[in-house]
Parts: sequence; C-alpha cells; structure tokens
Amino acid sequence: MIQAAILGASGYGGGELLRRLLRHPGASVRLATSRTYAGKPVHAAFPGLTGVTNLCFQADAQADELKQCDVVFLARDNGVAMKEAPALLAMGCKVIDLSADFRFRSPAAYTEWYGVEHASPSYCIPAVYGLPELHRAIIGAAGLVGNPGCYTTTSILALAPLVERQLLDPDSIIIDGKSGISGAGRSKFGLDYHFAEANESTTAYKIAGTHRHTGEIEQELTELCGAPVKVSFTPHLVPMTRGILATCYANVGHREDTATLLGVYREYYATHPFVHITDFIPATKHVLGTNMCHIGLAVDRRTSRVTVISATDNLGKGMAGQAVQNMNLMCGLDETAGLLEGGQWP
Repeated sequence: MIQAAILGASGYGGGELLRRLLRHPGASVRLATSRTYAGKPVHAAFPGLTGVTNLCFQADAQADELKQCDVVFLARDNGVAMKEAPALLAMGCKVIDLSADFRFRSPAAYTEWYGVEHASPSYCIPAVYGLPELHRAIIGAAGLVGNPGCYTTTSILALAPLVERQLLDPDSIIIDGKSGISGAGRSKFGLDYHFAEANESTTAYKIAGTHRHTGEIEQELTELCGAPVKVSFTPHLVPMTRGILATCYANVGHREDTATLLGVYREYYATHPFVHITDFIPATKHVLGTNMCHIGLAVDRRTSRVTVISATDNLGKGMAGQAVQNMNLMCGLDETAGLLEGGQWP
C-alpha cells in the first residue's frame, strides 16, 4: 500500500485529491497538513468527506513522518515547492508538485512568467512535466513531477496530435479557454469572484499573451513541433463551479477534412485511457467529476481551419485526478487505479 502525504491539503485541489486518495485501492493517506485547519478533522474544510475518514489536519509534518511516505503531494502556492522539494527527495520520497514551480524545464522561463528567481534551478531539468499522454514513460521513472494545471492540460491535449504530426500551421494557433469559478482556488476573494459579479456574466482576463499558463502551453507544443510555437491564449471566467473548455483554432492544409483528422486523433490517443475522441461536441458537464478529457473537432473546408473542442474537469484531469494518475505511474500501480468513475450526470 502506497503511503501518501499531502502538504497544504486545504488549498486548491486538496479536497478532490483527498477524496480520490481516500478511496484509492492501492494508496493510503498517512498525513495531511493545513495551517488554517490544524488540529481539525478533514471534514471541517471539506464537508463532503464527513464520515469518510477520521483523518485530522496537522499544522506541519515532521521529517520522521515524511520519511515513512512513499509519495508527497505539494499543494502549496507557487514559490513554496521549489524550497521544499529538494529535502523531500533527499529523504527518498517521490514528489508531485501541484503548483507551477517544476513545470518549466528552464529556470529562466519560470522567472519570465512568474516574476521570481527559481530557488532550486538545478531541479528543473530532471523534473518531469506531468502530462502522461505526452510523457508517460519518463513519469514512471521520475522522482519529481510538476503536475500541469487545467488550462494547460486541456489545451495541450487538444492540439498535440496536429502539432506533432505537423498537420497545422504553428503560427496560426488560437486558444479560447473558459474556466469555472473553482479554477481560481478557495482562497481567491477578488471582486470578480463574488457571486453577484460572476453570476450571469462571462469575463475575459489576462489577455494578449499575459496569462502565465501560456508559457507552459508553448513549452510543450514547441517540444512536439521541434520548432518554436507561439499561441494566442485568452482565458475566460464563466459562471459555473467546475470545468474547463478549450476551443482551439488553427489553419490546416486544404486537403484535410473532419473524418481524416478524427482518425488521426483516435490513433494518437488509442493507448491513453483518459482521453476520449467524440463524434459530438464535448461539454464540461460530460466530464464533471472525472479524470477524463473529451475532444471533438471539425474542419471548415471554406477557410481550411480546424476547430478543436476539449473539455476537462479542472479539479479532475486538470489538477487532482491527474496528480493521482502521475502517482500511479511513478509508483508502479495501474495507471487507471482510483480514476475510472463515470461523470456526474445530470
């Protein structure tokens, strides 16, 4: 049985991570920390876990406790994991970071997008970008994984087959992303996230290449392409609790058609259990509560442009579910363990 610790478990994605690990057939949560809820039961922060576990939050974790853990999930804010991960790795723990600290292979790129110097730059290159559909083999051998976020996962999966097989013009990529409110985390108290502001309203933010996830998307697509890729990414906040929808546009050859490209996608993702290529237009409701990514597409022959629609649950495949998927791979478990439940419908 894999022994797991979650540091910062009351933060973004923590409740979903606990929910999945507490019923995981091959893992046990040894400890969970939260300074806000220290000494209180887990259900004080996440009422949905009432009666599921007697686990209580600790303020901090001691080294002797962490040494008994096979894997440690770091669910802290950006800038914390880069200071904590080296010591955990030295203890022999595998580390899955849910922040952005180890998603960039270049420390300079991290500084460019996050505005601070990386505290552990030598760990950036050996860290693996935790998108199993692209890096499954090396995740299995990794000690440190930077778990991708929701916008990046949804967008990269939507575009990867076309980029890697050079079926699109890499200079033409536009990504229109829409996120539910929970994508900002529980501690986001800005005015835009108040009910009266967000309800019955859709808002674009961080436009014109200023959103930090743009760098991750470009990093992964550039590696697939073998040449620099720049994207126009615009995120939107929509009045729903959970879900990410990425609508991606790109120019393709005039001979490409919908049926051919659907065939390319089905072949590309044939061995990946959590990506489903649909004959219908995906919606966020279809993947609610799952670790799934649904992708559909259509080619406009008039303009030689493809539209790819990709949907995930931002707390599932977009965060906690993907972290569990990475744990499964890193610890030699079945990749799908604890993750095969269907969507919450209706």
